[in-house]
Amino acid sequence: MSAPVATDHPQIVAWLGLGAMGTPMAARLRAAGHDVRAYDPHGGPEVGAGTPALAAAGCDVLMVMVATPEQATQALFGEHGAAASLRPGSRVVLLGTLGPDWVRGLQLPDGVRVVDAPVSGGVTRAATGELLVMAAGARAEDTALLEVFGEVVPVGDEPGQGQAMKLVNQVLCGVHIAAAAEALALAERLGIDPRLAWDTVRQGAAASFMLEDRGARMVAGPDGTVRSAVQLFVKDLHLVLDEADRTGLQTPVAAAAARLFADAGDAGLLRADDARLFDHVRSGSGGDRQPPPDPQDD
Repeated sequence: MSAPVATDHPQIVAWLGLGAMGTPMAARLRAAGHDVRAYDPHGGPEVGAGTPALAAAGCDVLMVMVATPEQATQALFGEHGAAASLRPGSRVVLLGTLGPDWVRGLQLPDGVRVVDAPVSGGVTRAATGELLVMAAGARAEDTALLEVFGEVVPVGDEPGQGQAMKLVNQVLCGVHIAAAAEALALAERLGIDPRLAWDTVRQGAAASFMLEDRGARMVAGPDGTVRSAVQLFVKDLHLVLDEADRTGLQTPVAAAAARLFADAGDAGLLRADDARLFDHVRSGSGGDRQPPPDPQDD
């Protein structure tokens, strides 16, 4: 694990969202010497503020690490929302996957700057500081703060460009998880121990981070821990399909993966760890499905 480097310029950071990734990320900021004031609607031992507005009062930076655009809207603009507490000169850093349209339409108080910086890498890399941060609109002071989480890659100057890059990332992540589930289920049907299949193919050309990470959890079997829920990829891949439809691009592989995740959710796995996609496929529930309709027909 990489320990955060202590900062020479501690900042007051309001943090919204203490889920599986948000909690270790906020902890790394604290370890680096920043004053982190956290809020999560579900409470928990790390929560230090009773409302988003109280967390954001007087902050230099507001970091938003929630799962959906609806959650972000509520945290920022709902009752006791954080936006009303922001002062000119502060900035809002968006770390979750919220979609380009939502970010481009964000209206904050005058003098408040937006940094669009979604992250990728999962719970393990969130704890070790090895995330990929796809940052748009980040200045030097923002980059210095974001480097606590991992490698910061500039992807543009305008809010929305970070989200666009994250959707490119999510196509590959979602498809790789779906492919790993199908490959390991096929191995089992062919009389091969899925553990042996996983340990074999991960050493060759089929290797990927998702095969390594999710494949290990697939063959180990569920332990009740949810590191990344099926519902997150249901949401992310629908964002992908929406953007693909807007641009007129056909994405049949992403569409098939989206359908598989949606089917797993319909089968009761919506809040289960996404490695459970393997159980869904091997049971036969994930077989012979048509790609989902175009987003405009949903």
